[in-house]
Amino acid sequence: MVGAGGAAGEGKSAGSSGSGNYGFDSYLSPFTWRYGSKEMRFLFSETNRRLAWRRIWVALAEAEQEAGLVSQAEARDIAAHAKQIDIPKALEVEKEIRHDVMAEIKVFSAQCPAGGGKIHLGATSMDIVDNADALIVKQALGLARARLAALLKALGEKITEYKAVPCMGFTHLQPAEPVTVGYRFAVYAQDFLECLDDIEKIERNLKGKGIKGAVGTSASYSKLLKGKKFGPVELERKVMSKLGLPAFTVSNQTYPRQQDYAVAAALARAAACLHKMAFDFRVLQSPPFGEVMEPFKETQVGSSAMPFKRNPISCERICSLARLVAAAPSVAWENAADTLLERTLDDSANRRIYVPEAFLALEESLLLAEKVVKGLRVNKERVGKNLGEYGPFSSTEALLMRLVEKGMGRQDAHELIRIHSMKAWEEVVKGGKNRLREMLAADRKISKLVPAKEFTGLFDAAAHVGNAVEKCGEMAEAVGKKTAAYAAVESGGEGF
Repeated sequence: MVGAGGAAGEGKSAGSSGSGNYGFDSYLSPFTWRYGSKEMRFLFSETNRRLAWRRIWVALAEAEQEAGLVSQAEARDIAAHAKQIDIPKALEVEKEIRHDVMAEIKVFSAQCPAGGGKIHLGATSMDIVDNADALIVKQALGLARARLAALLKALGEKITEYKAVPCMGFTHLQPAEPVTVGYRFAVYAQDFLECLDDIEKIERNLKGKGIKGAVGTSASYSKLLKGKKFGPVELERKVMSKLGLPAFTVSNQTYPRQQDYAVAAALARAAACLHKMAFDFRVLQSPPFGEVMEPFKETQVGSSAMPFKRNPISCERICSLARLVAAAPSVAWENAADTLLERTLDDSANRRIYVPEAFLALEESLLLAEKVVKGLRVNKERVGKNLGEYGPFSSTEALLMRLVEKGMGRQDAHELIRIHSMKAWEEVVKGGKNRLREMLAADRKISKLVPAKEFTGLFDAAAHVGNAVEKCGEMAEAVGKKTAAYAAVESGGEGF
């Protein structure tokens, strides 16, 4: 991620070659080659970063040309060379002067024979870096939003497909009452819909620092623009309009780092939803449940020692990466809280790491989750078996209500059913058949109020799902409306 311009020692260390040539004989982040898409990697690449810087220098020069500070020829010259980045050259310069932004200015200026001397006129490094950060994060939010919408679409299809398939519900990882398989998917979808709303809102309201100078007071621009066509407020408005990015009303040397915290929190919230869903799938894939299976290739190896293994590695990876995203708000909080007065470098180095990695980890989890949901196999036979084995326990609520209707006290009925249920449970956990229905029907206190012929309806667990099917329909419709506006993300992401 973009760090602090003006920070001695930031960027390449004094002892590094600056060549930019890294291979497998040197440390590489797993996000460089293993996790995340090429589109997201490009957004946080050094190429895109420097293109963003140059885009801001061009916008500043064009606005200053309108004010009368830069000639038309100079502004055109700066714009004409904006995409001719030379990272190796800039890194060589930085190795000498130890300032990444100034090194880029020197390289850019040398490329512009007419306008080079006017690049960065009146600006401080963070006028460039912070606005570039905001532009890149805005792009990244857009891509994350599209990935989340794709996952939601896949969930919507599963909700519809399995909305009427009853399954045993579990609370405390113990049998509870029936739900439907589709209803489980609907719960996940509802969480992700709210996450999508969060990301959309933050993306829509994201702001840049603006063009405000060293400590945010626009002092340098005020002097430069004295007697010109307009002042610093209009200059900022023109620059930010060209960038398509609103500016904070006031800032210090950087934009308020509370914005970074809001972004990190939104990513972490989505990661929490991913973790919950993937963790549920991991539980349901274990043999005692056996209700679902994540996609598993025919040639896939589950274990180097145990050839029979079919481990839920995709869901495990989602959980692992989600926990990394969850750490981002803590770092962002400290950056917001520990940046003293007008600016310190407490945030600089870690933002280069945690911001891109949070986005890449979340995106990898979203991409994996979409594949898992699309390829998830629901074992209906095992779903039915579990429902048949534990369903009688859940049916006791219907019997409880019926006994109360017939005149038995609610607490008395509850205790009576509880005693029989505990005995039946002991037999089930020992591998025996669930005889709860027979035990209850044989109890004279119950049979005199509820005859045996009524037990068939009362103990139909599949029918005890309430309005789950209807709610699935509502959620599938909400997902469909939300995702209809999202086109598929095209490969080969574009930057600046």
